[in-house]
Amino acid sequence: MDPDAVKSTLSNLAFGNVLAAAARDYKKEVLANEKAQSSNHVNEEVDLDDLMDDPELEKLHADRIAALKREVEKREAFKRKGHGEYREVSEGDFLGEVTTSEKVICHFYHKEFYRCKIMDKHLKTLAPRHVDTKFIKVDAENAPFFVTKLAIKTLPCVLLFSKGIAMDRLVGFQDLGTKDDFTTTKLENVLIKKGMLSKKKKEEDDEDAEYQESIRRSVRSSENLDSDSD
Repeated sequence: MDPDAVKSTLSNLAFGNVLAAAARDYKKEVLANEKAQSSNHVNEEVDLDDLMDDPELEKLHADRIAALKREVEKREAFKRKGHGEYREVSEGDFLGEVTTSEKVICHFYHKEFYRCKIMDKHLKTLAPRHVDTKFIKVDAENAPFFVTKLAIKTLPCVLLFSKGIAMDRLVGFQDLGTKDDFTTTKLENVLIKKGMLSKKKKEEDDEDAEYQESIRRSVRSSENLDSDSD
């Protein structure tokens, strides 16, 4: 046998053994990594299950839902009293409207006055944002008794009632920069400073929307279960 051929064959075998050993080592490393990842995943699942069964977290969740529910119920009670929208009321209904809510904003207007229309637009925008305050308007021409009684001489005139008592008023646009192009936010901030509106927090709106969505999801789930049972 050719010595060189034998030497070449032995060299190839040695190289093959090295590759095989390397392949075995690589396979072991891959299996070890997969096993470690699987173990971590199981631990994560166990931790999540433990959290889901944590009585303190369950109590926090229940308290949050209860608080949101109370807030929504309060908003619904306000709406039953005419809050949440900008409404026109007659002279005959005026006293009943301003004495049955803690905070009432009433705009005495004239249908032909341009500035009254501007005030209307802003108050209509604010009414659904601030459900704890009632927003109404009265046609000054059709309410001569209260126009005289309340000494209303300039329109628009926005009267601010607290517990049935006229505490303050906005006459024309004097508190709003005297110009017609004031923003709804400008009017909102003036009314907040005068104590007629609560400063809204974005979180409150988000929580209310979250609760309303949870109710809708529950209703949909119930409907789906009823459909499946049929």
